[in-house]
Amino acid sequence: MKGANETIVTEFVLLGLSSHPRLETIFFVLVLWMYLVILLGNGILIIVTIYDSHLHTPMYFFLGNLSFLDICYTTSSVPLILDSFLTPRKIISFSGCAVQMFLSFAMGATECVLLSTMAFDRYVAICKPLRYPNIMNKDTYVSMAAGSWIAGGITSTVQTSLAMKLTFCGDNVINHFTCEILAVLKLACADILPNVISMTVADVIFLVFPVLFIFISYIFILSSILRIPSAEGRRKAFSTCSAHLTVVIVFYGTIFFMYVKPKSKNSLGVSKEDITDKFISLFYGVVTPMLNPLICSLRNKDVKTAVKNLMGQKLFAD
Repeated sequence: MKGANETIVTEFVLLGLSSHPRLETIFFVLVLWMYLVILLGNGILIIVTIYDSHLHTPMYFFLGNLSFLDICYTTSSVPLILDSFLTPRKIISFSGCAVQMFLSFAMGATECVLLSTMAFDRYVAICKPLRYPNIMNKDTYVSMAAGSWIAGGITSTVQTSLAMKLTFCGDNVINHFTCEILAVLKLACADILPNVISMTVADVIFLVFPVLFIFISYIFILSSILRIPSAEGRRKAFSTCSAHLTVVIVFYGTIFFMYVKPKSKNSLGVSKEDITDKFISLFYGVVTPMLNPLICSLRNKDVKTAVKNLMGQKLFAD
């Protein structure tokens, strides 16, 4: 009987904000503007970190990776979000949903690890300045960045594979902007306990451990800064960490809200919690990548100088 009642799902319908049509036009313009700012800000940072030799340091290498990651993440989801604002019932294929889910999960997990490697870089720079060139040599920081990408790809492959192996019985309407994994799990008619366990393990590895590592790193960093005799020296040392710390707070604060407790399927319709989850996801997926270059780099004197030099060379060449 169970097999007779099941239908094979070959596509999903993304609701987005279709139940709030008056908000769709406003959010279309707002999200499109923020996406263009993301491409511009992060694109400029990538270009200057590549072409300016003064920025060929571990810190700016990691920032370049972070910018590239933000562009990849938003490009994997924002076009779909914008389309959902224009189309009442956005249809996405089963395979397309799997690809979008994989990319967004991989980018999020990679950023978790990447932010912890950046904390380690700041720890070595401030707590062990004389050994910094030897510890953070090119082989080391390139390997750390590559490891972040590989770890994100592996966990995303596991989570996406487990989600796509589930049985979906009839209901194929995803109450979200994109194929967000928690929203997809709500549609499963099979037991999602293995998914919950797997995501809980991933939460510990990619959320709890990096946060603890960053927290411990900053305890040592602050301890070293407070031992600096001059106020100017303390201010300069802390300024090299404040941007990274701000990004960590914004990023992890949002992602903890979204993923720390995987939710099982429920039988309720659209609720206030559903709307809240959508806006939190939108903040995480668009606002955070837009703020990253502004917080981390575009306020940085070295980056500003590099941008001016690059623009000056271009104008001179023209």
